[in-house]
Amino acid sequence: MITADRDLIIIGAGPAGLTAAQYGSRANLQVAVLEGLTPGGQALFIDPLENYPGNSADGTVPPKSGFEILHAMYRQAEAFGADFIMETVESLKKEGDLFTAALGSGKTLTALAVIMATGAKHRKLGVPGEDAFAGLGVSYCAHCDGPFFKEKKIFVVGGGDAACDEAQFLSGLSPTVVILHRRNQFRAQKALAERALHNPRIEVRFNTRLQEIQGDQKVRTLILENTETGGSYSEAADAVFIFAGTIPQTRLVPEVSKNENGYILTDQTMETSIPGLFAAGDVRACPFRQVVVAAGEGAVAAHSGAAYIDRIKNAISETP
Repeated sequence: MITADRDLIIIGAGPAGLTAAQYGSRANLQVAVLEGLTPGGQALFIDPLENYPGNSADGTVPPKSGFEILHAMYRQAEAFGADFIMETVESLKKEGDLFTAALGSGKTLTALAVIMATGAKHRKLGVPGEDAFAGLGVSYCAHCDGPFFKEKKIFVVGGGDAACDEAQFLSGLSPTVVILHRRNQFRAQKALAERALHNPRIEVRFNTRLQEIQGDQKVRTLILENTETGGSYSEAADAVFIFAGTIPQTRLVPEVSKNENGYILTDQTMETSIPGLFAAGDVRACPFRQVVVAAGEGAVAAHSGAAYIDRIKNAISETP
């Protein structure tokens, strides 16, 4: 006879975790969501979240911010019965059919199935000065720190969706925003790339690499390299926002199967190489990382998790 504290544990409360919490609770499962920070994840800082289905961007209906949408998802999951526990998870192990999560408070929580929705964190460039000036002009979140640099000279490093989107936001705070990208074209979605390229407050420099960040009590100068000529030059700067990709947060499951970049591999049901362990959102290997994708994966993971839990409970009840 297996006794678990909950049917399902969800680790992480971003779009994937919140959607999984709603679907799991609506399936009449006892669901616990473990989150060390505020529910919502990185999507909280997207304003507006214009490419989320139904969130109009054409002016007919004012689009909602990431905070508004994710907070509504949190309240919805809570209303369906999901239990949100604001604690970090120190370790996760499986013994037989039971998962045990060790919490930062020293407590433990057990469940028959687990959904990993831990997301990914910002990747650092590893250039000299990056760590020394973190919080002193070096940032990884435009919405968090951009307002400190109104009317200042701001650099954005990266060529993906995040870099173009955050540069757009920063251009509303300063008329001097420079995007540095080491390649000769953006990797971002066409609409985001075109917007950045045609914004008169944004200067785009392709084939340019950030070599070093210099300053005294704050960022003062960047050392830049032209990747075509190999030549380097210095330029005054007040802030540099870095968007160089993400690192999946898989510390809790070192033994699970992953791809070459460290993202968790799953089948179509979102189940990992460990039976009963599911993954959804930015921690999972997926070619397209968007809020709507994470939400869809969370729904599938919860549905699959419910089916797995039913099989486990039926097997237990049939055991003599």
